[in-house]
Formats: sequence, C-alpha cells, structure tokens
Amino acid sequence: MTNASRLTNHRPVQLDDVSKAIIEQLQADGRRSYADIGKAVGLSEAAVRQRVQRLTESGVMQIVAVTDPMQLGFTRQAMIGIRAAGDTRELAEELAAIPEIDYVVLTAGSFDLLAEVVCENDEQLISLLNSKIRALDGVQTTETFVYLKLQKQFYNWGTR
Repeated sequence: MTNASRLTNHRPVQLDDVSKAIIEQLQADGRRSYADIGKAVGLSEAAVRQRVQRLTESGVMQIVAVTDPMQLGFTRQAMIGIRAAGDTRELAEELAAIPEIDYVVLTAGSFDLLAEVVCENDEQLISLLNSKIRALDGVQTTETFVYLKLQKQFYNWGTR
C-alpha cells in the first residue's frame, strides 16, 4: 500500500487501549525494543511485534526517522500555494511525484493545493518552481511562502 493510498483511506480505525499504548511508546522512542514495549503495556514481545506489524501494514502508523533538513544541507524550505484549473486530484498526484516535494494537500480557500518543498538553496527552489511546478498542466498561479525558521515540528498527536 502506497503512502498516498494510505492517506486517502478515510475509514477510521478503532484502536484498543493496548494498541494506543504501543503507539505512544513508539512515539516516545521509535527504537524501543518490543520486549521493553511489552513490559510497559503488559504483552509479550511476540504479541507486541504482531500488533506493530498489523498497525504498519494497515497504514495506521509508520515508523520512520525524521531528519533536520538544515543539518543535511537543505537550507531552503517553503510552502507553495497553488491555484489550479481542472482536476486538482490529478495535479496533486503529479506534484506528489516530484522528489523535492514532501507534502501535498488539497485545500479549500485561497489555494487549491499546498505543497511543502525542501531544497538545497534558493537556486534549486527557483528551478523547481519554474521547471517542474509551474510547468505542470493545470497550474495557474503559485505563491511561495519561504520558511525563515522552523519553530515546531512534532508528530506526537497520536491516539487522542
């Protein structure tokens, strides 16, 4: 199952308290062992492994390493608002295929789509805008919001 297809699955999943506790344990430390998680939630290592596998295969969660783009040489990040003509779902798929774009959403309001980009520098951002994004059929206008400072980025909203 692709990331995009997981994101379009709108059926809410009912999690029991143990699955929620496993997710919370992994959000605190994604490298925590199944044995340690098992002790915290009252399951065996094998049972935790099985639940984690079901949660990841179903698309409920992913276990990933989140990096700091600045420390890796990606000094320019921006959100690009896009006004579009035509089917915005098709345009969203095309945008999602561009490697520099890490986030695409269809929106209501001033923009039809928002795309977050991570670039090495301003020159790469200009090239991305002109050669890839604005060149797509359906893109009418773009507005770029350059990030000056990333103040907060957490993924721990979890299982409320």
